[in-house]
Amino acid sequence: MRKTKLGMACCLLVVAVVAWAQSSRKPGLWEATTTMTFQQSPMPPGMQAPPGSPFSGVPRTTQVCVTQAMIDKYGGPLPQNRGQCQVSKVNMTPTGMSATLTCSGQASGTGTVETTFNDTALVHTKVHFTGTMQMGPQSRPVEWTSETTSAYKGPDCGNVQPIVIPSDK
Repeated sequence: MRKTKLGMACCLLVVAVVAWAQSSRKPGLWEATTTMTFQQSPMPPGMQAPPGSPFSGVPRTTQVCVTQAMIDKYGGPLPQNRGQCQVSKVNMTPTGMSATLTCSGQASGTGTVETTFNDTALVHTKVHFTGTMQMGPQSRPVEWTSETTSAYKGPDCGNVQPIVIPSDK
């Protein structure tokens, strides 16, 4: 269950990072605050997510390092999906971006990504996902929405490592 939570959290964060990094074209350190809400929770009835988990509905703040290479090659970081989630059908506009999210593995389904470029240092991203999630031996229906506000902190990432860009095949 912990792997599922971490995988989902990573997927959410990466989708949000892809969206806002494409908009601003500013390499450096960004801080992303994400709140995830469930329209249909994969948790069994009566069971609640532990505090601090991505399923708890409590905002989570993380720092992400965006490199110029990520911006040059992908408009932002490539999703770190470990074969589980892919962003496709990216449509950039002067004021935002939209894309499709497709996941397979422990979380399987599709979603939409919508980003609004507030300015060069502030971006808002909304992801809506519908599918199933493997919970032990059972697959349970799931529907969630995450909202992320990302703020540019500066050109120095400090000790925050960038997401690794895989080489072309």
